[in-house]
Amino acid sequence: VPMEEVAGAVSELIAAGKVRWFGMSEAKPEDIRRAHAVQPVAALQSEYSLWSRGIEAEILPTIRELGIGLVPYSPLGRGFLTGTVQPGTLEENDFRANMPRFQADAGANNLRLVEQLKAVAAQKGCTPAQIALAWVLHQGDDLVPIPGTRRVERLEENLAAAQIVLTAEDLNAIEQALPAEQVIGGRY
Repeated sequence: VPMEEVAGAVSELIAAGKVRWFGMSEAKPEDIRRAHAVQPVAALQSEYSLWSRGIEAEILPTIRELGIGLVPYSPLGRGFLTGTVQPGTLEENDFRANMPRFQADAGANNLRLVEQLKAVAAQKGCTPAQIALAWVLHQGDDLVPIPGTRRVERLEENLAAAQIVLTAEDLNAIEQALPAEQVIGGRY
């Protein structure tokens, strides 16, 4: 279905009072522009974290130019950036077990990066999950990450990340610990 038709249909639903906002997920810059020309897009949902930064070159500039917010999913790298997930230990039915970043050599390399991130977090007096979320939050006021969790204590830990202030030195230390180009393996 052409993007303009989708946006037009949503526009009609908004006019009828059945929908309030128009959001997109994992869209390309050209699709965002095409949809936004028909019906303003309120938010884009895309994977974004310290180890998934593919949106930085084209998508982030596009949505910022158009005034569209970002809802980053998996800001904790599907749990890997928490430092609690070990490659090779995932249950067979866990979908992450088949993801390239969690497997064999890639997993070992990426775990080394997370260990470096843990050291930065320890120096800041927080958990690796908190430093990873704080990094996402420091990427702009137009981002509202949605970390997943099943436990109240993890929710509280995640919420505390919003209180962490990162200095330029902190951001540099995080970048040195987990440079995007050193992450091995595709997202899927």
